Amino acid sequence: MTAMKSLLTALLALFSLQGYSSEWKESPKVGELFKRAGVTGTFVLYDVDAGRFVGHNQARSKVRFIPASTFKIPNSLIGLAVEAVQDVDDILPYGGQPQSFAVWEKDMGLREAITLSNVPIYQELARRIGLERMRENVLKLGYGNGRIGATVDTFWLGGPLKISAIEQARFLARLAQGQLPLPRDVQASVREIVLLEQGDNWRLYGKTGWENAPNSGIGWWVGWVKKDDHVYAFALNIDIQKAADAGKRIEIGKASLAALGVL
Repeated sequence: MTAMKSLLTALLALFSLQGYSSEWKESPKVGELFKRAGVTGTFVLYDVDAGRFVGHNQARSKVRFIPASTFKIPNSLIGLAVEAVQDVDDILPYGGQPQSFAVWEKDMGLREAITLSNVPIYQELARRIGLERMRENVLKLGYGNGRIGATVDTFWLGGPLKISAIEQARFLARLAQGQLPLPRDVQASVREIVLLEQGDNWRLYGKTGWENAPNSGIGWWVGWVKKDDHVYAFALNIDIQKAADAGKRIEIGKASLAALGVL
């Protein structure tokens, strides 16, 4: 009964989150960046204090896509919360098989694995979490469509899990503020390992993703900027047609943040 009640609560939270609407402002400056880069996609900036979105291609910002390696953020959160690993430096085995990239052929902890976007390490983490605990926590977090199917170590790479740019930004805004329904120390640990850059009054956090890499698919860059006491969560996705498009994720993302006065 308790499990059913928890599931219903999570589902209600998920549906209410999906239905929540906020003010949207289209940015011609950001749109021009996509045009010049020659890619189709969307960029969403969520100003948490103002409760509004600004960006490019509002229609696409609501479309759900496979999260690919951006799911390493919730995977890390869930793994730590259920103690599948003790901390972000607890070593996980990669399995000993040849990998797409030589840097993946090494046992490592989450701190290093998320930086290298190491797929086999995170697949091992998912197997340790297990299907039922993973399903329960994905729903608890209100992440995307909440669907993980029957295979615990591939659902974020080939589906059925999908999430929109708007949902990514909302999810990351909650993580940035320590407002997810998980222990605060767990959230702090994950924030620490996705920190990319910092300056005098700002910090940039983020994670890339590439569905169907190294072939054509959806490319992601998601994260947030903590500037003074303000949080600006963001999510970008583009259609990757060729390998050279992959580098445009961070390039367009950073240019968009700059155009909007966040970086």
